[in-house]
Amino acid sequence: MTIRRTILKQELVKKLYPDSISVKSAMQQLRNEIEVCPELKKQIEQAGHTKRHYYNKQQLLLILEHFCVTFDEFERL
Repeated sequence: MTIRRTILKQELVKKLYPDSISVKSAMQQLRNEIEVCPELKKQIEQAGHTKRHYYNKQQLLLILEHFCVTFDEFERL
């Protein structure tokens, strides 16, 4: 299992929210999910600096864990 150092946020939301009408609305859904869960938000902030369009490896794994998705399942989406 090889995890890239960063993942484009748009790639992430396309896989997590496949039924969303657009990438923009999927990004908003993810932002809302993070805002609703203060623990997740804090963990993401502590996992490192979030670049504008990317999550780092630790942040990605935290988000996938929150959604109960393994990295292998995520890769198959």
